[in-house]
Amino acid sequence: MSIEIREHVMGNGLRIVAEVDAAAASAAAGFFVRTGARDESPQLMGISHFLEHMVFRGTEGLDGEAIDRAFEDLGASHNAWTSAEITAFHGHALAESMPDVLDLLVRIMRPLLLDEDLEDERGVVLEEIAMYEDQPFWQLWEATAEAYYGAHPMGHRVLGTTESVQAITPTDMRNWHTSRYGSDCTTLALAGRLDFDAIVDRMEQSVGNWTPSGAKRNWGEMNHRMQDLVLHSDRTTQGYLIGLAPAPALEDTRRHAAAVLAWIAGHGDGSALHWALVNPGIAEEARLEYEGHDRSGVFATWSVCEPNQLQDVESTMREVIRTAAESVTDDDLNRARAMIATAVTVHGELPAGRMQRLGRRAATCGDVLPLDEELARIEAVSRDDLLAVIEAFPPEPVVLGQLLPEH
Repeated sequence: MSIEIREHVMGNGLRIVAEVDAAAASAAAGFFVRTGARDESPQLMGISHFLEHMVFRGTEGLDGEAIDRAFEDLGASHNAWTSAEITAFHGHALAESMPDVLDLLVRIMRPLLLDEDLEDERGVVLEEIAMYEDQPFWQLWEATAEAYYGAHPMGHRVLGTTESVQAITPTDMRNWHTSRYGSDCTTLALAGRLDFDAIVDRMEQSVGNWTPSGAKRNWGEMNHRMQDLVLHSDRTTQGYLIGLAPAPALEDTRRHAAAVLAWIAGHGDGSALHWALVNPGIAEEARLEYEGHDRSGVFATWSVCEPNQLQDVESTMREVIRTAAESVTDDDLNRARAMIATAVTVHGELPAGRMQRLGRRAATCGDVLPLDEELARIEAVSRDDLLAVIEAFPPEPVVLGQLLPEH
């Protein structure tokens, strides 16, 4: 039996989407909350990620240890993540365990948010921030992104800063949960062997009393200003280079061409950047990545090399990316399409991967794009499509960041 796409919107606005596969042995489910770092004020930067941690500290009748043990007793894997745009909580288990896994996910989505738990978890988040600050690449990435986005909240750090996280109060946390975790901001995504109608009935009973919050996202205008920045670090002997440029949004049909272009130009072994910089030993890493976001997108070029090679690496990267679409052959295009299709398919072979893909798309764009249709769009990308993307979104860095060793 083929995979069946099912959708249902509850009276309180909570959306349920599923890819039902009767042949699967397992099932996966996740709540995707349409809130992240871009929805925060500078003063509350990091609160979405902090709240993700707090959800697992305890709910009515279950403390943090009991939550973990309950998932383990079901043989279920569970986790959560926060991005600039979404906070997600998910589980994956054998199909027969999914009703109980869902019940657990429902319960943790309404956490206690106790003052003492917040203070304990604050230390964990601060340690996580310190860990990333010790990594030269992330130090440069955050500084470059902040320069690229300027005053736009897409430049907010997902983890927040030490100062912003230290300032978050229990009242802030409870208010954030009330205002951002409303039923109208939440999507339940499922995949695998499921009884969709039974799940809808179960959700009507268990989350039908969740109330809408009316939270809206302020997209705002992005005004990128050409600029370069140079940082120094005593934690590295290498040079790091990151460049950011506008790209198609997640909702834009040109995103498939942008993904193919990035793959051909800079996705690891076999890419144009690999042959120009990594294979000759000029750089350790050289990549072009594409990422689509809600009403925006970004091309990110980055490289790691010896500090005295940075200027040559930057020049070569610009030239390779500039000519990538013009010099692409039919073989290059066929190879890239096949590799992307394989990667997308492999990621979606398990219900957990399909659930993640489905939830991200539904929570961000509000629609469902079946995997088969996504693969067809990738296969349809032509050389003319690549040239059109290059013309509309030249992947020349608007902001270029460098990080060098301290002298």
